[in-house]
Amino acid sequence: MKTFLFFILSTMLLSSSSITESIHQFVVTDIEGNKFDFSKLKGKKIMVVNTASRCGLTPQYEKLEELYTKYKSKNFIIVGFPANDFLMQEPGSNEDIAKFCKKNYGVSFPMMSKISVKGKKIHPVYKFLTKKSLNGLKDNKVEWNFQKYLLDEKGHLVRVISPSTAPDDTSIVEWINK
Repeated sequence: MKTFLFFILSTMLLSSSSITESIHQFVVTDIEGNKFDFSKLKGKKIMVVNTASRCGLTPQYEKLEELYTKYKSKNFIIVGFPANDFLMQEPGSNEDIAKFCKKNYGVSFPMMSKISVKGKKIHPVYKFLTKKSLNGLKDNKVEWNFQKYLLDEKGHLVRVISPSTAPDDTSIVEWINK
Protein backbone atom coordinates (compact mmCIF):
# COMPACT_ATOMS: atom_id res chain seq x y z
CA MET A 1 0.00 0.00 0.00
CA LYS A 2 2.85 2.42 0.83
CA THR A 3 4.46 1.69 -2.52
CA PHE A 4 1.19 2.35 -4.32
CA LEU A 5 0.69 5.68 -2.49
CA PHE A 6 4.28 6.68 -3.25
CA PHE A 7 3.72 5.89 -6.94
CA ILE A 8 0.49 7.93 -7.06
CA LEU A 9 2.06 10.92 -5.26
CA SER A 10 5.16 10.79 -7.47
CA THR A 11 3.04 10.70 -10.61
CA MET A 12 0.97 13.66 -9.42
CA LEU A 13 4.06 15.71 -8.61
CA LEU A 14 5.70 14.96 -11.94
CA SER A 15 2.60 15.78 -13.94
CA SER A 16 1.98 19.05 -12.09
CA SER A 17 5.53 20.35 -12.35
CA SER A 18 6.37 22.27 -15.47
CA ILE A 19 9.09 20.68 -17.50
CA THR A 20 11.00 23.42 -19.23
CA GLU A 21 13.21 23.13 -22.23
CA SER A 22 16.66 24.64 -22.60
CA ILE A 23 18.17 26.78 -25.32
CA HIS A 24 20.97 24.20 -25.37
CA GLN A 25 18.75 21.90 -27.44
CA PHE A 26 18.96 24.15 -30.51
CA VAL A 27 21.34 24.05 -33.44
CA VAL A 28 20.98 27.05 -35.74
CA THR A 29 22.79 28.52 -38.74
CA ASP A 30 25.15 31.43 -38.20
CA ILE A 31 25.39 34.43 -40.49
CA GLU A 32 28.16 32.76 -42.53
CA GLY A 33 26.13 29.59 -43.10
CA ASN A 34 27.84 27.42 -40.46
CA LYS A 35 26.10 25.38 -37.78
CA PHE A 36 25.95 27.00 -34.34
CA ASP A 37 25.23 24.54 -31.53
CA PHE A 38 23.82 26.13 -28.38
CA SER A 39 24.80 23.02 -26.39
CA LYS A 40 28.40 24.25 -26.64
CA LEU A 41 27.34 27.22 -24.48
CA LYS A 42 26.55 25.11 -21.42
CA GLY A 43 28.01 26.84 -18.37
CA LYS A 44 27.77 30.32 -19.92
CA LYS A 45 25.28 33.09 -19.32
CA ILE A 46 23.68 34.01 -22.63
CA MET A 47 22.03 37.15 -23.98
CA VAL A 48 19.95 36.54 -27.10
CA VAL A 49 18.99 39.69 -28.99
CA ASN A 50 17.07 40.31 -32.21
CA THR A 51 18.81 42.95 -34.30
CA ALA A 52 18.19 45.26 -37.24
CA SER A 53 20.51 47.53 -39.24
CA ARG A 54 18.04 50.32 -40.03
CA CYS A 55 16.40 50.91 -36.67
CA GLY A 56 16.59 53.82 -34.27
CA LEU A 57 18.02 51.31 -31.78
CA THR A 58 20.75 50.07 -34.15
CA PRO A 59 23.43 52.03 -32.22
CA GLN A 60 22.89 49.46 -29.43
CA TYR A 61 25.31 47.28 -31.42
CA GLU A 62 28.09 49.44 -29.97
CA LYS A 63 27.11 48.76 -26.35
CA LEU A 64 26.44 45.08 -27.12
CA GLU A 65 29.97 44.74 -28.51
CA GLU A 66 31.47 46.56 -25.51
CA LEU A 67 29.54 44.31 -23.12
CA TYR A 68 30.61 41.18 -24.98
CA THR A 69 34.26 42.24 -25.13
CA LYS A 70 34.32 43.10 -21.43
CA TYR A 71 32.57 39.97 -20.11
CA LYS A 72 33.25 37.15 -22.59
CA SER A 73 36.09 35.92 -20.36
CA LYS A 74 33.56 35.62 -17.51
CA ASN A 75 31.48 32.92 -19.24
CA PHE A 76 29.12 35.39 -20.89
CA ILE A 77 28.12 35.43 -24.56
CA ILE A 78 25.80 37.46 -26.76
CA VAL A 79 24.05 35.81 -29.70
CA GLY A 80 22.47 38.12 -32.26
CA PHE A 81 19.57 37.18 -34.52
CA PRO A 82 18.91 39.66 -37.35
CA ALA A 83 15.19 39.91 -38.12
CA ASN A 84 13.13 41.90 -40.58
CA ASP A 85 9.88 41.74 -38.60
CA PHE A 86 9.50 45.40 -37.63
CA LEU A 87 8.93 47.97 -40.40
CA MET A 88 11.32 46.12 -42.74
CA GLN A 89 14.32 47.47 -40.81
CA GLU A 90 16.59 44.53 -41.70
CA PRO A 91 16.13 44.15 -45.47
CA GLY A 92 19.67 43.05 -46.34
CA SER A 93 21.11 39.61 -47.00
CA ASN A 94 23.16 37.78 -44.38
CA GLU A 95 26.30 38.95 -46.19
CA ASP A 96 25.10 42.58 -46.15
CA ILE A 97 24.25 42.37 -42.45
CA ALA A 98 27.62 40.81 -41.54
CA LYS A 99 29.51 43.54 -43.44
CA PHE A 100 27.40 46.30 -41.85
CA CYS A 101 27.94 44.97 -38.32
CA LYS A 102 31.70 44.56 -38.76
CA LYS A 103 32.30 47.87 -40.56
CA ASN A 104 30.13 50.10 -38.38
CA TYR A 105 30.33 48.47 -34.95
CA GLY A 106 33.18 45.94 -35.04
CA VAL A 107 30.76 43.20 -33.98
CA SER A 108 32.65 40.09 -32.88
CA PHE A 109 29.91 38.30 -30.93
CA PRO A 110 28.18 35.46 -32.80
CA MET A 111 25.57 36.60 -35.30
CA MET A 112 23.10 34.10 -36.71
CA SER A 113 21.41 34.05 -40.09
CA LYS A 114 18.35 36.26 -40.52
CA ILE A 115 15.16 34.78 -39.07
CA SER A 116 11.63 35.73 -38.07
CA VAL A 117 11.03 36.41 -34.37
CA LYS A 118 7.23 36.54 -34.50
CA GLY A 119 4.20 35.43 -36.49
CA LYS A 120 3.60 32.29 -38.50
CA LYS A 121 7.26 31.94 -39.51
CA ILE A 122 8.67 32.37 -35.98
CA HIS A 123 11.99 30.60 -35.58
CA PRO A 124 12.02 27.69 -33.06
CA VAL A 125 14.51 29.56 -30.82
CA TYR A 126 12.10 32.46 -30.55
CA LYS A 127 9.15 30.15 -30.07
CA PHE A 128 11.07 28.78 -27.06
CA LEU A 129 11.90 32.27 -25.78
CA THR A 130 8.31 33.54 -26.05
CA LYS A 131 6.21 30.58 -24.82
CA LYS A 132 5.98 29.82 -21.10
CA SER A 133 5.08 26.21 -21.85
CA LEU A 134 8.57 25.89 -23.37
CA ASN A 135 10.73 28.33 -21.41
CA GLY A 136 9.12 27.89 -17.98
CA LEU A 137 9.29 31.60 -17.15
CA LYS A 138 6.60 33.53 -19.01
CA ASP A 139 4.70 34.13 -22.20
CA ASN A 140 5.93 37.26 -23.93
CA LYS A 141 5.98 38.95 -27.31
CA VAL A 142 8.98 40.41 -29.05
CA GLU A 143 8.09 44.10 -28.80
CA TRP A 144 10.65 45.50 -31.25
CA ASN A 145 14.20 45.16 -32.50
CA PHE A 146 16.85 44.73 -29.81
CA GLN A 147 14.69 42.92 -27.26
CA LYS A 148 17.04 40.99 -25.01
CA TYR A 149 16.65 37.56 -23.42
CA LEU A 150 18.89 36.50 -20.55
CA LEU A 151 19.52 32.79 -20.05
CA ASP A 152 21.41 31.17 -17.20
CA GLU A 153 24.27 28.68 -17.40
CA LYS A 154 21.78 25.82 -17.78
CA GLY A 155 20.15 27.49 -20.78
CA HIS A 156 16.98 28.49 -18.94
CA LEU A 157 15.30 31.82 -19.56
CA VAL A 158 15.59 34.06 -16.50
CA ARG A 159 14.64 37.51 -17.77
CA VAL A 160 13.22 39.41 -20.73
CA ILE A 161 14.62 42.91 -21.29
CA SER A 162 12.82 45.71 -23.14
CA PRO A 163 14.31 46.86 -26.45
CA SER A 164 14.74 50.38 -25.04
CA THR A 165 16.91 49.16 -22.15
CA ALA A 166 20.59 49.71 -22.89
CA PRO A 167 22.68 46.53 -23.16
CA ASP A 168 24.99 47.82 -20.42
CA ASP A 169 22.15 48.66 -18.02
CA THR A 170 23.20 48.20 -14.38
CA SER A 171 20.73 45.34 -13.84
CA ILE A 172 22.22 43.40 -16.77
CA VAL A 173 25.81 43.96 -15.64
CA GLU A 174 24.89 42.89 -12.09
CA TRP A 175 23.29 39.71 -13.48
CA ILE A 176 26.43 38.90 -15.49
CA ASN A 177 28.61 39.39 -12.40
CA LYS A 178 26.32 37.41 -10.10
